[in-house]
Amino acid sequence: MTVRRAAHAGSWYTANGKDLGRQLENWLNAAELNSGPARAIIAPHAGYMYSGACSAFAYRQISPIVVQRIFILGPSHHFRLAGCALSTATSYETPLYDLKIDTQVYAKLEATGEFEHMSMNVDEDEHSIEMHLPYIAKVMEDYKDNFTIVPVLVGPLSTEKEALYGSIFAEYLADPQNLFIISSDFCHWGLRFRYTFYDRSWGEIYQSIETLDRTGMNIISSLNPKAFTDYLKRYNNTICGRHPIGVLLEAISCLSKTRNNSQKLSLEFLKYAQSSQCMTKRDSSVSYAAGVLTIE
Repeated sequence: MTVRRAAHAGSWYTANGKDLGRQLENWLNAAELNSGPARAIIAPHAGYMYSGACSAFAYRQISPIVVQRIFILGPSHHFRLAGCALSTATSYETPLYDLKIDTQVYAKLEATGEFEHMSMNVDEDEHSIEMHLPYIAKVMEDYKDNFTIVPVLVGPLSTEKEALYGSIFAEYLADPQNLFIISSDFCHWGLRFRYTFYDRSWGEIYQSIETLDRTGMNIISSLNPKAFTDYLKRYNNTICGRHPIGVLLEAISCLSKTRNNSQKLSLEFLKYAQSSQCMTKRDSSVSYAAGVLTIE
């Protein structure tokens, strides 16, 4: 058995399991259960002091008794990928308990010929998947022996590649026992991010950022992959998980073409937050959003 260690514990979130469990439970209890059961969620991957409370609104919508397999699609921040990559580990460590990787699903994904493997160094250096693992462990703790995870690192995909991976994942999204977690922060604004788009007609800088983000969130909620691509081309919004989001939208599009017409697919955002409120171009912030996909 090969275990990927919790490389960012102690820096991005507390490494003490009891303290971490209490912190996550407090955030989950403060979030309303007003949607669900979730078939997919969009949630941030920043340090918990910034984004933990926001993430809870997405994780609160998960019904753990239903879920048997959890796909985690996280963007690659540091390693250049031509497509998507799978882990070489067989389990992921968290301060709560270890999460088992679904080797059978991994084998099926490998058989498509569309997935490469990331080294353990790349795996442990990347935080976009790891930041979701403690939340998964907490939400699923009463069923910790009854589920597996499928971590997937997503590169800077073309629209054609997003459609390809969306078609691969569509059959898994169709299964109500599967849950998809899409890892993404929203706008990274400021000189240090090389992004300072500002529409003065939208108010102060932080209000312009929120309007920009909410415009994107509304387009994501429309479940139209092309509209989201057009939005990104127009504004170049620095949504770091834009490719995992694009893959999800393409999977939904595939599923919509084959689903029972009586089923309703709905993606709504339940919470939005910013790390700080930017007033001048010397300021910077990162935005966070919690979204949930339901299929009724």
